Amino acid sequence: MKRISVDIGGTFTDCFLVWDNKYIETKALTTHQNLALGFNEAIEKAYHELNITMEDILSEVDSVRYATTLGTNALIEHNGPRIGMLVTAGFESTVVLSRGRGYGEGLDILGKNNMPDAQRPAPLVLPHMIEGVRERLDFEGKLVMPLDENDVRHKIRKLADKGAQIIVICFVNSVVNPEHEKRVEQILLEEYPSHLLGAIPVILSHRVAGRKGEYVRASSAIVDGYLHSTMYYAMTQLEQNLRAHSYAKPMLVIHNSGGMAQLNSTDALQTIHSGPVSGISAAEHLAKEADLGSVVATDMGGTSYDIGIVVEGGIKHYDFNPVIDRWLVSVPMVHLVTLGAGGGSIASYDRMYETVAVGPKSAGSDPGPACYDRGGMNPTVTDADLVLGYLDPENYAGGDIPLNPKRSTFAIEEALCDDLDVETVEAALMIKEKVDSNMANGVNTELRARGYDPEDFTMLAYGGNGPLHCCGIANHLNINKILATPMSSVFSAVGAGNMHQMHIHETSLYLVLYDSNSRHVFDNYSRFNGLVADLSERGKADLLRQGVAADDILHSLELDMRYGNQLVQTTVVIPKHTLESAIDVLNILDQFSTDYGKRFGEGSQAPEAGIRINTIRVASYIEHETVHFKHIKPVAEDKRQKPPKPAVTRACVFPGSSKPVETPVWNKNDIPAGTEIAGPGIVASEVTTYLIEKGWKYVSAEQGAVWFLREDTKN
Repeated sequence: MKRISVDIGGTFTDCFLVWDNKYIETKALTTHQNLALGFNEAIEKAYHELNITMEDILSEVDSVRYATTLGTNALIEHNGPRIGMLVTAGFESTVVLSRGRGYGEGLDILGKNNMPDAQRPAPLVLPHMIEGVRERLDFEGKLVMPLDENDVRHKIRKLADKGAQIIVICFVNSVVNPEHEKRVEQILLEEYPSHLLGAIPVILSHRVAGRKGEYVRASSAIVDGYLHSTMYYAMTQLEQNLRAHSYAKPMLVIHNSGGMAQLNSTDALQTIHSGPVSGISAAEHLAKEADLGSVVATDMGGTSYDIGIVVEGGIKHYDFNPVIDRWLVSVPMVHLVTLGAGGGSIASYDRMYETVAVGPKSAGSDPGPACYDRGGMNPTVTDADLVLGYLDPENYAGGDIPLNPKRSTFAIEEALCDDLDVETVEAALMIKEKVDSNMANGVNTELRARGYDPEDFTMLAYGGNGPLHCCGIANHLNINKILATPMSSVFSAVGAGNMHQMHIHETSLYLVLYDSNSRHVFDNYSRFNGLVADLSERGKADLLRQGVAADDILHSLELDMRYGNQLVQTTVVIPKHTLESAIDVLNILDQFSTDYGKRFGEGSQAPEAGIRINTIRVASYIEHETVHFKHIKPVAEDKRQKPPKPAVTRACVFPGSSKPVETPVWNKNDIPAGTEIAGPGIVASEVTTYLIEKGWKYVSAEQGAVWFLREDTKN
């Protein structure tokens, strides 16, 4: 297997290269003005290690895969095109009103607790750029009012005259019958063909989101349209860069659904949070192969701290109506929580509580933390780690980014010391303890809210700063086991390399499986089978268009079900994809009852309210060869060996004491698997730093994995 996978983050571009049996991990600063430059720099480090050229690598690899936060950044920066929107006449205010609660979506806990002072987000499409079209279909997709094509042409010209750069079309009930949306697309291309102004990009809502819910479908299409140009030009730039270096295959882009596809089969909305989702996918794969049980995946990079849950070695949590920035959308996305707590998070003085605040603002890669010596003036978590002695200023990032401790000291003193009335080291300790506490609170809230006890989980620590802060985070959570994953600094890129090509298609409907009034069990098997077959064919067509062999395509079926008119839906995975008898329907009802009882407590089921399906979802996918992680558990305690002599010692300051401790420092390459080191200590590598705090043991395992175990824990 020869494969390149890349995770383009806010601060670093992570690259993971598989070259037969050799795994190479490299990092470079993200170049936001041209993502290809950061990619080329990361690849350059890899081909120097292999002693071959970049063209040799790219001409031989089977695929290049990208996960990126570019779409997320563009949405936050609010630098998208002017959108024009066509809706069903009478629904012009749906987007503007945003269900009457748009001002609350995407706010933090403090913001939601103070809703009267909450501000609506700046609209992505201005109210005067929304035009109503005379047409109407009912909830079953039957014609109520035919499409007035003259009205359509008039409204399209009005939007073009107002400067619309992209057109979004969202008609009522178009997910049931998309004919009107498709016809408007044809009319628009007739009015503005490709030879006239290059045509205007068109986004049809039923292609972006397949479920009912007019507002969330409209906002999904708007966000997709808003990011369309940014993603198109940036991704095309990356693909052209590959072409210039002898890569002839299609580029693959990671989706937030947990799969990937070629660029020509990717919507901009699907790329949001694709980097962190890659890490959760890798965590799922790792937990399943290594039989780790339940794990909480934590990714601490330069800009953010991402949290995901994988229960019982492979069960993922999905958000089917996630909030992206301030917008509720309708797209099946792997569930994750993102905190503004990374190595580049800026520390400031909190005047209300007279203490340190960390994040959510980040110094990013340009100018970066003060210690990067590139013009950054604000103290960050990385500056605090440097002042506390955890980082080697001469060998940070393999020596590619020399650090300036004087800059860190100056930045912390200027921003914090006078207000807090403390010395520099004490202020740096406060930054570390604050960021560790914030991240632990995020993990605790996420697990407790879903009914889990943190002590029952193994914490996976990855990202460039994950192994540096994991012990401090676990101390707040009473977690006893931490696994710093193999290739931990580029673990999300590893996940991108392990993903399968996949497309998810879904449709909303009102299908009663059990009518409690008549006690009738659903028997229109041909209707159900036809819907599933249609969704499967759409997924199959997506994959065939990308050159996949038909025999390799697999499908999985999910149903969103509920009791009566309950708001809560439960997703049920169905092993049999066709209904042939009443027994098949009863099996679905039984599985739904079992899953509902596990989620909400046995006895909470309410079949007397009736049981219905609201959404049918089919995932079509092909499986690819993956990197394996089967033998990474720690060796038995009686078989562990003592560490070699440390390379150097360094004065470090740890929580609980403001006095420096002379701390041994090892090079990770010098520590064989099965070695145990008692804290405090530091193990340094070219891409990350492992901080062993007091009360913890460092146990090295196969494939570069590292376990952190509490000293009083039998493992």
